[in-house]
Amino acid sequence: MSAVGVVATLTVAEGKNAEFEATFADLAQAVRDNEPGNEFYAVHQSKENPQVYKVLERYSDQAALEAHGQSDHFKAAGPKLAPCMGGAPVIEYLDGV
Repeated sequence: MSAVGVVATLTVAEGKNAEFEATFADLAQAVRDNEPGNEFYAVHQSKENPQVYKVLERYSDQAALEAHGQSDHFKAAGPKLAPCMGGAPVIEYLDGV
């Protein structure tokens, strides 16, 4: 199987940036510490719109991506991140080449 990439575009509500960034930092560390199939997981803030963030992810295969979505730390982050969001996330899945 080939690697899987993900680009998640997240819009954060006004005044929630610091809370979002702190919560996401904890999630990213848990992903790196607990998911051997994760090869890259980082968030970046848009220079054009500070309310927009892009999460760049790479997994060794589809099974690793599925394991990420089922992980306890990912599930626990959802309720913490939800109050920070200013809209629904936009997720793009990519095939590694």
